[in-house]
Amino acid sequence: MTTCVSNRPDHRPRFRITGANLSASITVFLIAVPMSLGLAVAIGAPLEAGLLAAAVGGIVAGLLGGSALLVSGPSAGLTVVTAGLIQSYGWRTTCAITVGAGLLQLLLGSLRMARGALAVSPAIVHGTLAGIGVAIALAQLHIVLGGTPQSSAVANALALPGQLSRVSPGAPLVGGLTIAVLVLWPRIPGRPGRALRKIPAALTSVAAATAVAAVAAPDIARVDLPSWSAHLLPEMPHGPALGLITATFTVMLVASLESLLSAVAVDKLTADRPGNTVSRTDLDRELRGQGIANAVSGLLGGMPVSGGAVRGTANVRAGATGRASTVLHGLWMLLAAGLLAIALECVPLAALAALVMVVGVQMVSYAHIRNVHKHREFLVYVATVGGVLLAGVMEGVAIGIAVAVGLALHRLARTRITLEERNSVHRLRARGQLTFLAVPRLSRTLSQVPHGAHAVVELDGSFMDHAAFETLQHWQETHVAQGGRVEVTGRAGTRIAEPPSAAHNCCRPWTPWRNHHCDDHAAQPAPAADSAPDITALKGPGSLRLTSGLSSFQRNTAPLVREELARLAREGQRPSQLFLTCADSRLVTSMITSSGPGDLFTVRNVGNFVPLPGEEASDDSVAAAIEYAVDILGVESITVCGHSGCGAMTALLNTSPDVPQTPLQRWLRHGRPSLERMLNRGHSWARISGRMPDDEIEQLCLTNIIQQLEHLRAHESVARRLTEGKLELHGMYFHVGEAQAYLLADPHELDGVFAQVAPA
Repeated sequence: MTTCVSNRPDHRPRFRITGANLSASITVFLIAVPMSLGLAVAIGAPLEAGLLAAAVGGIVAGLLGGSALLVSGPSAGLTVVTAGLIQSYGWRTTCAITVGAGLLQLLLGSLRMARGALAVSPAIVHGTLAGIGVAIALAQLHIVLGGTPQSSAVANALALPGQLSRVSPGAPLVGGLTIAVLVLWPRIPGRPGRALRKIPAALTSVAAATAVAAVAAPDIARVDLPSWSAHLLPEMPHGPALGLITATFTVMLVASLESLLSAVAVDKLTADRPGNTVSRTDLDRELRGQGIANAVSGLLGGMPVSGGAVRGTANVRAGATGRASTVLHGLWMLLAAGLLAIALECVPLAALAALVMVVGVQMVSYAHIRNVHKHREFLVYVATVGGVLLAGVMEGVAIGIAVAVGLALHRLARTRITLEERNSVHRLRARGQLTFLAVPRLSRTLSQVPHGAHAVVELDGSFMDHAAFETLQHWQETHVAQGGRVEVTGRAGTRIAEPPSAAHNCCRPWTPWRNHHCDDHAAQPAPAADSAPDITALKGPGSLRLTSGLSSFQRNTAPLVREELARLAREGQRPSQLFLTCADSRLVTSMITSSGPGDLFTVRNVGNFVPLPGEEASDDSVAAAIEYAVDILGVESITVCGHSGCGAMTALLNTSPDVPQTPLQRWLRHGRPSLERMLNRGHSWARISGRMPDDEIEQLCLTNIIQQLEHLRAHESVARRLTEGKLELHGMYFHVGEAQAYLLADPHELDGVFAQVAPA
C-alpha cells in the first residue's frame, strides 16, 4: 500500500541531526563535489562558483524550501542556458541575471503559481531537458577528446569530425576510465558489490581517473581553483534590455521546472519507504526557497541553483529523514571550498567532463520517450528537442508549445465516423472528439440507420460539445419514438447513457458500507421465474438483504472478477501481507487498503489481539494463521490494524478482572498487557500526527496496536523472518469517524507516533 504523509503542520522539531541524516549528508556531499566542479567546467564559470552554489543550495533552499529531502545545487538543466549567458554577457552580468531569476521565482511562489508551472505538457518538459542533455553531452565530448567545446550544439556536432582527427591520448583515456567506472560501479555483483556501492559512483570514478592521470598523463589539464581574493561578484547588467529580460525569464523557467519536477519525483520515492513520516512537498514554498537560494547565490557570485533529482534520490536512498541532511551537505560543500583546494586541483578536467557528459546522456530518458509515445505526443517531444538543439531553450519550448497546440487542434477536428450492420444491429462508431465540426458528418451517418432498427452508438473520445450532444440526443429520442432501440456505449462496450431505471437504485454495492440509508419501504423486485426454491424461500429482512446482495454481486461484480478469480483458483493464493484487524463491522479491509482478491491474508478477531505463544488459555487459531502466512505463504509484511471506538478496548477499561469468566471475558484477557502498558508511568502516551489521543479509549486503542506488535515478535516464525530481514511489521490505526488511516512511524519504538496517511 503506497502512502504519503499529510501536509498538516507537524509540531515535532523539523531540524534534527540524527545518525541517518549525518550519514546521508556525507553521501550527497561526495556526489555533489565532482558534480559541482564538472558543471562549472561545462559552462565556463569560475570553479569555486560551482562549490558556492552547492553550499547555498544546500543551506538556503534546504532551510527555506518546501521539500525536506530535495537537495539543491548547480543545475545540469541550466548548463546550456548559463553557458550562453556567459558567452554573451560575461560572468558578472550572468550573476546579476541569476539574482533577477531568483526574485522572479520568489514572486511566483508568493502568488502560489507553482502548480501552474507543472501544467505544461510533459512532452515539452522532458523534451526540453532531453535537448539540454544532448547539448551538454556534445559539448563535454570535445573536452573528453582533449579539445574545446564550441558555442552551440550544432557547432559542436559539426566540429566533432575535426576533433576526432586530432585526438590526444591522455584526455580520452581519463574520460573513458571515468565513464567505465560510472557505468560498471553500480553493477558489481554479490556481497562485495553491496559493500562497494555505498561509495558513490561519481566520487569513485573521478578518484580513479585522478589516480590514473597522475601516473599515465601527468601533463593533462586539471582543475584550477583561483584564490578567493580574486572571486568575482555581480555587477549591474549590461546589454539590450529585451535580451536581459528574456535571459532572466529563461533561467527562472528552466530552474523552476527542474526543481518542481525533481520535488515531485523525490516525493514519490519517499512515499514508498516503509513507515514514512516526511511531509509531502509544499510546491509554492519550494519555489520561494529556490528563488531565495538563486538570489543569494547570484549575489555571492555563484552559479544558478535548482533542485536536482540525482542528489535528491541519493539523499532518500541514503536514509535521510529530514532537512538536516540537506543543510549539512551544504556546510560540507562550504568547508570543501575553503579547505580542500589542493586536493581538488589534482582532478583532471577530462574526468569532470566525462561525468557531466554521462549526466547529459541520462537526461534523455527512454522511459520518458516510451511514455510520451504511448500518449501520442512523440511529435511534440521531437519538435521540442530539435528546437532546443537548433535554436535555444526558449525557442525550443515555444516550438514545442506550437506543435502541441497544432496537434490538439488536429485531433479536435479529426473525427472518424463509421456505420456497419451485423446480425441486424447497426453499429455507429465515432473515433475522436465530437465537436460542432463533426456534426454534419454525424447527422448524415445517423440518418442512414433504418427506422425501428436496433442501433449501438460507440463513442471513442473524451469530449463531446453541446452541438454534438444535442444532435445525438435528438436523434436518439426520435429513433426510440419510432420503435427503435438505442444503446450509447464507450469503447469497451460499457453503457454510458441509458434511461433512468425504476429499480431501487440506491441499493448499489456501496450501500452495505452506508448501512442501507435508503428507502426501506421501496418495492423489492420480484424474483425471477427460474430462481432456485431454496433461495427465494428465505424470509425476513436479513435474508432478503443477503439474497439481494448476492444477486447484485452475481449481476454487477462477478463478470468483472471472474477471470481474475479463475486465475487465482488455478495458481493458488500469493498474498503480499498478513492483515490482522478487529472484527468490527465498520472496518472494511478491502475498502481501506484498496485491495482485491489475492492481495491480503486477513485474520479478524475481537480487539485485533495476538495471543502470546504458550500462554495459558491461548488461542491457537491466531498463531496457526500467523505460522501459515509466514512459513507457507511467505508474506512480506504483517499489519496490525486497530480502530477508533473499539468495543473491546471499552470493555477492558470498564470491566473488572474478577467478573464472571464468559468466553468474551476470557478472550479479553489477551488485552490486559495493553491496558497495563498504558497505565505504566514508564511509557509515554502514543501520539497521532503530533496530537495527543482524545481520550483513554483512543489511547488504549493505540497502545494495543504497539503491544500486539510486540506479541507478534514473540512468535518463532515471525522472529526468524525478521532476523533474516525478509519480513516487515506495520502498525495501523483507522479513525472510523474521520475515515482516516494512520501508520505507526517506527514499529520498533516503545512509544509510538502515528502519522496521517494522505491521498497519493
